[in-house]
Amino acid sequence: MNSAYSPIGTTKTRAIVINALFIALTLVATMFINIRLPIMGNGGLIHLGNVPLFIAALVYGKKSGAIAGAFGMGFFDLISGWALWAPFTFIIVGAMGFLAGLISEKVPGKRVLVNTLAVATALIIKVVGYYFTEVILYGNWIQPFGSIPGNIMQVVIAGIIVVPLAGRFKKRIGQTTNRN
Repeated sequence: MNSAYSPIGTTKTRAIVINALFIALTLVATMFINIRLPIMGNGGLIHLGNVPLFIAALVYGKKSGAIAGAFGMGFFDLISGWALWAPFTFIIVGAMGFLAGLISEKVPGKRVLVNTLAVATALIIKVVGYYFTEVILYGNWIQPFGSIPGNIMQVVIAGIIVVPLAGRFKKRIGQTTNRN
């Protein structure tokens, strides 16, 4: 049996619905549950869009995590005045979702520890990815340091929310999937 309830273990219609739902949840959580940080230039944005992204990745797997992150947060950038950031977000957050889901699927061990490792990996991708994105966009190696605290906070907060719940969600979804 597939360790994640990803499109591989479901019908195409169900996979499309699940992925569309997590794209929408990621977009809405990013758009409406956020705080703009007033530090150094851009400063960054703290939001809860990583919560549905990590649920998708840790419960449904790497493909759903990548799709939810890339499209959900990419759409946010496009419709919220951050369009220049959209291609970078698509790649960075898509990679976060993919690798978090991959680690959750493939690494053996206690789920809480494995999922914590998955979120920590996503944190590194986010911090490094957005640091270099800001270097490219601003042409400055110092200013991007101002966004690092916000990036760390949003991933850590999402991890604190999702990691303890992911195993329960996965078990509950497995029970309902097996009944259908």
